[in-house]
Amino acid sequence: MSDITLSSATRGNLLSLQSTSNLIGRTQERLATGLKVNSAIDDALAFFKARNLNSRAGDLSTLKDGILGGISVIRAGIQGLEGIEAVIKQMKALAQSAISSPESTTRAKLASQFNELRSQVDNLAEDASFNGVNLLKNTAGAFTGGADLLTVKFNERTDTASLNQLIVSGLNSTSFGEILATAAPINAWGVTGTAAVTAINASIRAIDSALVTVREAAQEFGTNAAMLQIRADFTTNLINTLKSGASELVNADLNEESANLLSLQTRQQLGTISLSIAQRSEQSILRLF
Repeated sequence: MSDITLSSATRGNLLSLQSTSNLIGRTQERLATGLKVNSAIDDALAFFKARNLNSRAGDLSTLKDGILGGISVIRAGIQGLEGIEAVIKQMKALAQSAISSPESTTRAKLASQFNELRSQVDNLAEDASFNGVNLLKNTAGAFTGGADLLTVKFNERTDTASLNQLIVSGLNSTSFGEILATAAPINAWGVTGTAAVTAINASIRAIDSALVTVREAAQEFGTNAAMLQIRADFTTNLINTLKSGASELVNADLNEESANLLSLQTRQQLGTISLSIAQRSEQSILRLF
């Protein structure tokens, strides 16, 4: 069978209608997805640039979670230090009361209360952990061997030269434990004479040293927490910038695409009318026969 022969006018109208239909399909896809670049076929350069930007934004979102977790670890440590400071102040008040008390039995009772508060310092430090990290005690729950370290990464690089991170050292647990051990009374508070006063004064000096250590650690933790909060805010803004840049590359202007769809639908209707007119011209020729 021979091919059907179409006039040039009819063929031109058909090609125009096919092109318009393809454009309508593309515009409808953009309106449905909200993207002008849905695949690498649409615009390979913009597609892969946007994907890289979104990938980095995802990596930074994971790092941001780590930064926020680090802030929580430090806050738990600061809260623990505040509780420890309050207990140590009570210990100092008991020691000062023991000095002014002349009776050995009273001093012995005060020493017992003092030691009980000393044990609460251990409990507070052991409970001041977040997500398994404790900046006041080590994982064994003791003031020996050094407290845990907190490592917070700020970027997604893995090479050592470009790695940006913050390492927060915990409370100098060994020295702090030794200070508190010196402060704890044994039997010297219950004796009479200058020996009791000497022992109590030694405890007070150790308590004062412990307070200095706690306050210095709290100040350092506060500085680190402020730094992490700055990095968290910076990372949030950077993520937004990356996502905005990716959106500008691939997102469609819905108002523009809606106007395009209306224009294309009108063009399609006109093309159908033009095709009909071309067919009528050929039918007029047939009537001559």
